[in-house]
Amino acid sequence: MKQHSTTAAVRRATGRQWRRDGRWHSLDGADAVPEQRRCTADVVVDCAVYEDGCRAASLPPQQVLDEARKRGGFAWIGLHQPEAEHLEEIAEVFGLHPLAVEDAVQAHQRPKLERYGDTLFLVLKTIVFVEHEKLTATSEVVDTGELMVFVGPDFVVVVRHGSAPGLSRVRKALEARPEMLRQGPAAVLHAIADQVVDDFLDVADAVELDVDTLESDVFSTAHGDDAERIYQLKRELIEFKHAVYPTARPLERLTEGADGLIGTEMRRYFRDVSDHLSHVKERLTAYSELVDGLLAANLSQLAVQQNVDMRRISAAAAILAIPTMIAGFYGMNFDHMPELRWTFGYPLMLGVTATLSAVVFRAFRRIGWL
Repeated sequence: MKQHSTTAAVRRATGRQWRRDGRWHSLDGADAVPEQRRCTADVVVDCAVYEDGCRAASLPPQQVLDEARKRGGFAWIGLHQPEAEHLEEIAEVFGLHPLAVEDAVQAHQRPKLERYGDTLFLVLKTIVFVEHEKLTATSEVVDTGELMVFVGPDFVVVVRHGSAPGLSRVRKALEARPEMLRQGPAAVLHAIADQVVDDFLDVADAVELDVDTLESDVFSTAHGDDAERIYQLKRELIEFKHAVYPTARPLERLTEGADGLIGTEMRRYFRDVSDHLSHVKERLTAYSELVDGLLAANLSQLAVQQNVDMRRISAAAAILAIPTMIAGFYGMNFDHMPELRWTFGYPLMLGVTATLSAVVFRAFRRIGWL
């Protein structure tokens, strides 16, 4: 019965039926084109049994849980972007709930914590800083990935999607601390959550440099229109916030002590992770407010510059109006006009025009329009 329900969930997630004889069979019965598919071993990053805080054995996923139960330890398996058929095999071994399996296959979930029987299912968003020489209107600043963690009394299954960093450093760090590994699967869950939040802090440091650089550019004497760059950074900050802010509630639930899988000692560690996450949230809030201020300042600078340009254009038009007016008078072709037949009439009109233009120009310079 469990097998049928899990398979149905995977079929809903992929939109295709199970593969038979090396071929995919569609829901309407028509055979699809054969595909080259990875086997389960190809998506397994690491799979081991831990006993008394030490790594005891490395086994295939189909055998690791039985061995862990024989030894009285727990199994820890890491998967990288598994497809439906791979996760189906793991689900059968570890007894994972079909709804959680479906979420892990789709890999587009908000951070959350759910319980299915004696298994916890935690979804975390990861953030990676995208290196760039200079922030532009099209620069990608952060990239997101996902971690899905299944935690049972004697196992941990981690599913990694997208740009989520590998967890080999987390595993090595825990293996170097047997006293933590003796806490069981809860210690692994804490180490993963702690690493994710630490990565948030590292990315926040890198983003701060972009914010500071943009602030200097906006208020520099040679500033231009930085609105597109500001909008781009604002969009990237929103993506960052979508990963950080929803993580707060799952971590709070892990510190409340309502779940038997998380012991009293480990809840203290989760509170520390939650405190670090609060620090990241405060920094993101400050960055967002600063970027909003930079956008307002940039728009104000553009408005001031436009006013300056309009004043200069108006002053130039006023100066040019003087010779235009005089030329208009003498273009009327009347028979009797002063100075028409006077020898010094032309030089006089040039002198009057130049003098009046110079007086108006000086007046505009004095009031700051030129």
